[in-house]
Order: sequence, then structure tokens, then C-alpha cells
Amino acid sequence: MDQYCILGRIGEGAHGIVFKAKHVETGEIVALKKVALRRLEDGFPNQALREIKALQEMEDNQYVVQLKAVFPHGGGFVLAFEFMLSDLAEVVRHAQRPLAQAQVKSYLQMLLKGIAFCHANNIVHRDLKPANLLISASGQLKIADFGLARVFSPDGSRLYTHQVATRSVGCIMGELLNGSPLFPGKNDIEQLCYVLRILGTPNPQVWPELTELPDYNKISFKEQVPMPLEEVLPDVSPQALDLLGQFLLYPPRQRIAASKDQPENAKYACHI
Repeated sequence: MDQYCILGRIGEGAHGIVFKAKHVETGEIVALKKVALRRLEDGFPNQALREIKALQEMEDNQYVVQLKAVFPHGGGFVLAFEFMLSDLAEVVRHAQRPLAQAQVKSYLQMLLKGIAFCHANNIVHRDLKPANLLISASGQLKIADFGLARVFSPDGSRLYTHQVATRSVGCIMGELLNGSPLFPGKNDIEQLCYVLRILGTPNPQVWPELTELPDYNKISFKEQVPMPLEEVLPDVSPQALDLLGQFLLYPPRQRIAASKDQPENAKYACHI
């Protein structure tokens, strides 16, 4: 830490405290994230080291925040990232009305390119939300905060906890178009109620893998039919609603991929 001068505290998340700092020798402004590394009985998990390595390998992508250095500090380590001026949550919060569709289109395109790059490198982020999508002074969007990220096994041989919840790209897109979250639940049950009210109650016919979920049938909800998205977002173009509908699907395998480029999406998604 001696090579950096702390300029102030940017924020604190579930996975570490972030500071604005200046490199003493070069004068470069960076964001320093202090992460406490929990010890296991058999020492530090190799998985954490592999994930840091994955971040280092992704540093050259323009849609993923650049990891400049990693070094030990106290009982954990510090990640030095390029400094970004703001985040997408702050952009939405300070907008006087929902963002123009041209803005949504631009942010969505950058987000999808970043996600496609992560997936191509077998990285799943698992904590996507506007606050973790950083915005530069020039308006460039970059994916950040890989504290919950995992290396993904394409063959499905690796197991993951089902206790991690994240917003999908569809939820983020809907929030940008709406100016506020589509599913603004304050707890798990309220969150599910909002989802079911708009997307309808899932069943094995719509989602064949539903019965295989770990907590299936622990709680039941009344049957509800899906709401037309044009009623949820009446001022949004048909092209945007069509793409949003391809993101907001219950079966994960049926959702449109981040790297997908189809003629029917090209008008809105700008050849993503």
C-alpha cells in the first residue's frame, strides 16, 4: 500500500471497501479494493487465486474494468483497478425521467459485449446490477466487482450454490427503460411476487427443469398469467419490448445469449 496515496473512500460492498487513490510515482488515479480473504482449515482456497488470475487475463477488454495490480495486505489482498467516474445506478438515479432509448441501446450494447467476453473466457459474474456497471467520464460502460464471480465449466461438471441471486440482463434493461426496477421487492418473497405478477406463474410445461430446482415446492403461489410487456412499459418501442421478452424468460437455456446477433434484434441491439 506504500506506493499509493489514499484520496478518499468511494464505497463499501459485501466483498470489500473501495478507496480512491493515487500512485505516488506515476500520479495515476486508481480504485483500490481491499478484500478480506477468509481462511479455510486447509489454507487459502486455490479457487480464489484462479479467479484473480481470470480477472488479470481479462484486463485488456474495453467492456470489463481493468485490473492493474494485485498485492497482499494484512489478512487479505488489495485489487488496484482503473478509476471510473460513476456507475449506471447513479446515472439512472439522477436522470429526471427514464433514459432515452438511444442511451439504453448504447449501455445495453456495451453491457452485452462485456458479458459475452466474460462468458467466452468461462467466467460467470453472478452479481450483475447497475451499481456494478461503471461509467467513465466519456460514457464508456465497464463491468466491475467480480467478488462473486466463478470459473464456469462448460461441461456442467462443477456444482454451484443456488443461494446466489443476481439481476439478469433483462432486469437491467427493464430498469433502464422504466427508470426504476421492474421487480422492486424488498425481500425474497416480495421479489418473487413481483416477478410472478409480470411474467406469470411458471409450470413444468413452460419450464421443464422447474421441478429440479433445490427449493421447488417449498412455497406455493396463486396461478397468474403473464402481463403483456407493452402494458408494463407502454412508452417503449416494439423492437425493444421484443428483445426484452427474449431476456425475461424463465428457462435459462431459452434466453437469448449475450453474443447472439439475429435480424429481428439488429434494429434495436445494434448488431450485438
